[in-house]
This record gives sequence, structure tokens and C-alpha cells, in this order.
Amino acid sequence: MSVFIIAEAGVNHNGSIELAKKLIDVAVEAGVDAVKFQTFKTENLVSKNAQKAEYQKKTTGSNESQFEMIKKLELDIDTHYELINYCNNKNIMFLSTPFDLDSIDLLDSLELPIFKIPSGEIINLPYLQKIGALKKQVILSTGMADIGEIEDALDVLIEAGTPKENITVLHANTMYPTPMEDVNLRAMMTIGNTFNIAYGYSDHTLGIEVDIASVALGATVIEKHFTLDKSMEGPDHKASLEPDELKAMVKAIRNIEVALGSKVKKPSKSEIPNIEIARKSIVASCSIKKGEVFTENNLAIKRPSNGINPMRWDEIIGSVATKDYKEDEPI
Repeated sequence: MSVFIIAEAGVNHNGSIELAKKLIDVAVEAGVDAVKFQTFKTENLVSKNAQKAEYQKKTTGSNESQFEMIKKLELDIDTHYELINYCNNKNIMFLSTPFDLDSIDLLDSLELPIFKIPSGEIINLPYLQKIGALKKQVILSTGMADIGEIEDALDVLIEAGTPKENITVLHANTMYPTPMEDVNLRAMMTIGNTFNIAYGYSDHTLGIEVDIASVALGATVIEKHFTLDKSMEGPDHKASLEPDELKAMVKAIRNIEVALGSKVKKPSKSEIPNIEIARKSIVASCSIKKGEVFTENNLAIKRPSNGINPMRWDEIIGSVATKDYKEDEPI
């Protein structure tokens, strides 16, 4: 099964449908499986007096509230229809993360095949129950959560009706950008082993190395923020990949998938012709007459491997030549 790569456009469209379409084009060109946006009603998401996160204060105007910042990034229902049609025409899956109960209904009415639960909602019981009852494919992000909170969220989703095999849990760290020392990638496997569940990684580091390492460690879903330009105004651009970086990430992941191969250790198709050239066999190190005894002084081990395997050296030493040998002739 191929790794499912989600290019997270998030709110990097800055409220512009034209920018959103350009982001979809970039995702298509990079070869990802899905492009994801965010669906919310600001009034349902944020209290009027909610503070912005420190990273948001740095990347957006410091005097606007979180409410004002987010209101500008809201996509209305018509925009959803337009972007879904655009994705269908480009043959890429449209996904969006709902951030409130109304948005779950909206995305369900738009027949989204996968519901992505963001890290912040892992402790939101009514939200989890509502998504669980849809019985769709679910991707659950776990930034800021401990193993007990993940267990509770999974229990809610499964009790509400979503089969466990429909759920993929993503290890994540909710800091933009995530410092390398906080990635804790081994925790991704802990999630998989603890719950015997499909796992992946939602990445907020600046590079692409961690995504590639995740795939090598068994991630089946990778999610990564991307933008047209890191220097744009908005909360998430700085911790996002630019188009050429997104392409490089996808290419690397696809290469690693192929390179992982089977678990069987045996000569590969491409190296079989080189066995004779690179391996050695037992040869005469000087001319040997019929009836002479083979010793360490008249034998050598040299390429190619078209004679006796050198692992039989001890067996050949002390035996008698049954014919004459010239120097370098295989025994």
C-alpha cells in the first residue's frame, strides 16, 4: 500500500480563492494524494477575547485578535464547492479539517471521504462523537496529547460507530516550526504498537528529513504544510514547504517506499550478474603438477568466482592435484 501524502494548504490561501487554486495546482504537480484546507465558522471556533499563540503574534499583525485573524481565513460554502470541483477536474482528493460541529455537517454534506481531526479537538467529546457516528475514514492528529488522551479519543470514535480499521493516528507536535529535539519520532511507533493501529506523521518541522524517516519507520500517512512563498503574510507560511521542497519530499518518500522492498535477504535481480565478477574462487598461485599436494603456498583466492568456492579452502588444502595447473587457473 502506497503512503498517503496530504499536502496541507490549511489557511495559507489567505482568504483568496485564486490563491487556493494555485495551491491546488502546486499539490497536483508535486504528486501528492490529497490537498487539505480548514473549515470553520470563526464564531463557533474562537471566543472574542482569545489570545493568539506566540508564533501567530510573530507572523501576523500583533494588534489584531485571534478572532479577527481567523475570520479573514474562513472559506464559505460556495468556495468549498468551487474548490472541490477544481480538485475533481485536477484529479486530486479535496480534504478539509472541520473545527466545529457545524463544519462537520457541512463537510459531511459535501461527501468528503476522509475526516481529519486536528490535534486541538482530541479532547472535544461532542466533536469526536459526531465524527465517529459518520463511520467514515478518520485521521486523528495527536499533537499536545499523551497516550491516555489518545486512548480516550479512540474509544469515543469506536463506540460512536467508526471501525478501528478505518482510523489512522498521526503522531504530531503542535509547534510551528517544531524544533528537532521535540519531534520524538519513536513515539509514532509507540502509538502504533500500543493500539495496534495504522499510524503516520503530521509534520511541522522546517525540513523534509523527518517525513522521510517516518516512512522508513512505517508511516502510512504523511501530512505536511505547504505554501507558495514562506515570506507571505499569515500565521502558517513560515513553517510550510515551498513548491520545490514539496516536490522533493514526495519524490524522496516514493523512492523510500520502493527501497523498503521485501523482508527477504537474497541477491537482487540487478546484482546477480555481478556475483561472478566480484566474488572469488580458489586458483593455482603457481604451476602445479599432477600428483602434487595443494598447500597454502601453491594456492590463492582470486576473482572471478567461476571455480571452487573459497569457503571450501580448508577442505582443498592437503588434497592432491588430479591434473596439471597453470598459474591463475581455477582448481
